[in-house]
Amino acid sequence: MTKPLKVATVQFEPTMFEKERNIARLIEMVTEAAQAGAKLIVTPEMGTTGYCWVDRAEVAPFVEPIPGPTTDRFADVARAHDCYIVVGMPEVDPATNLYYNVGVLVGPEGVVGTHRKTHPYIAEPKWSAPGDLGHQVFETPIGRIAMLVCMDIHFVETARLVGLAGADIICHISNWLAERTPAPYWITRAVENSCYLIEANRWGLERTVQFSGGSCVIGPDGAIEAVIDAGDGVAYAELDLERARARRVLGEKVFEQRRPELYMELPTNTYLWNPLDFFTLYGHRPLPPGRRSRIAVAQFAPGGDVEANLARIEELAVKAAREEGAELVVFPERAVTGLDAPGAVPLDGPAVAKLVAIAARHDLHIAAGLAEDDAGTLYNSAVLVGPQGVIGRYRKTHLDATDHNWAQPGDEWGVFDTKFGRIGLLIGHDAAFPESGRVLALRGCDLILAPAALRSRLTNSHAGSAVAQNYPIPTGADPHHWHLMRARAGENNVHLAFANVLDPAAGYSGKSGVFGPDTFEFPRREAILGEGEGVIACDIDTSNLDSRYPTNVVRRKDLVTMRLPHHYQPLIR
Repeated sequence: MTKPLKVATVQFEPTMFEKERNIARLIEMVTEAAQAGAKLIVTPEMGTTGYCWVDRAEVAPFVEPIPGPTTDRFADVARAHDCYIVVGMPEVDPATNLYYNVGVLVGPEGVVGTHRKTHPYIAEPKWSAPGDLGHQVFETPIGRIAMLVCMDIHFVETARLVGLAGADIICHISNWLAERTPAPYWITRAVENSCYLIEANRWGLERTVQFSGGSCVIGPDGAIEAVIDAGDGVAYAELDLERARARRVLGEKVFEQRRPELYMELPTNTYLWNPLDFFTLYGHRPLPPGRRSRIAVAQFAPGGDVEANLARIEELAVKAAREEGAELVVFPERAVTGLDAPGAVPLDGPAVAKLVAIAARHDLHIAAGLAEDDAGTLYNSAVLVGPQGVIGRYRKTHLDATDHNWAQPGDEWGVFDTKFGRIGLLIGHDAAFPESGRVLALRGCDLILAPAALRSRLTNSHAGSAVAQNYPIPTGADPHHWHLMRARAGENNVHLAFANVLDPAAGYSGKSGVFGPDTFEFPRREAILGEGEGVIACDIDTSNLDSRYPTNVVRRKDLVTMRLPHHYQPLIR
């Protein structure tokens, strides 16, 4: 077991045009943390200068080369206390005179490494160039440390790159805004990469922009191990790096289970061109028109009797159609055949025929999981059926430990064009892999259906924040502040319908829901079944105004468009 590592996050409100005052205050707070025994201390993005600069000319008096006077001052503290410090500041590259928004890791010997923010937020192009140093992990005596800056973490690829490169700790420095923090994306990146995340966020109001605070330390399981809500302050935690190095996500060794051969789209961007033109090119698979629809998810515990499971599916389908007004219902993983033993059925057998009959009787589309028998080869599969018959089948590509006892992995993604829009299918453990949802988004999916049987915790609550926000941004308590599947929907700008098994005695956690395509839209377009068996529904919209350009975020995919794929090649190696 490694020796516990004491770390600190510093929350601070800098003042624009007061660089010396800001640095002096940060030195004071960092020294306090070092004297308390912290060996890694993280400070906010642009903490030395403030953030909301209007152009290069305005920030020019405050930029510095690295190494430079500011990093030298922090290196003096690191040397005196044998610690490492992450500093957020604006950098000038003397060779090009370009400016960058950077995080700098400083240690007893000086500058260890620099991360130039690669994925700019709306404010950066006013003065800063996108980072050109990639996504590095720095070996130090206290562990393997990576840095990301604010908007970088919106993109699944950035944290995955440093996770695959062996990061124990991601130091995320930010000027985060427009939501209650600790932010769901921060938690998601820690969980999906099974590493610690030290978050240093600023707080306060600058040029009408309200920053959210919430600086924290997040464990590899998503637990908040230390947090500051509002105000200046320092929070401490002790890390056990062996927890990160186990690389277990939802109890599984995900880095060993990745399927890079299926991720070849990741270094491309299908949204650089107008997607309404791109997906029509050569007349091959143009996007379906889409429409407004009502989608439901069902939550229950399937047993080992196929007939009993089908009866329960019909009972819940009737409830979804009659009480919730749903047109499409998603049922859990292996809802047809049960979880305890494969009990596999062929797709052309009576079980699937009865599922189609249920869809026809109630004028529904149904997605449900089952164990599939294809001439003696077994798969953990899901089918999408409608009154017209079987629309498609998907075989789970990322097998978990229980699947490996009986199933073969699938080797292709399931993408189907329907009246609801372009639908992608994932099954349970697939959704633990950020690559899965991203590939489906790059293929133009408007809606992802995810039958699941996941045991681990998928949500975190929030007690409420004292940081004021403009209406309608919520600040109060929320039992489902973080939900892994909400993050999956938002990061890919898709609607996502997640139907999980609910069986507390067996560890299946439920928390099924339908999630919207924009996690920063409030009130959120979502519905979560927090407890109990049953169904819950939500309206979705995959349509587009009569325009040759996309007017709906599920068609525009803003976060997918802003990806920088030239950084992502290591994800497919």
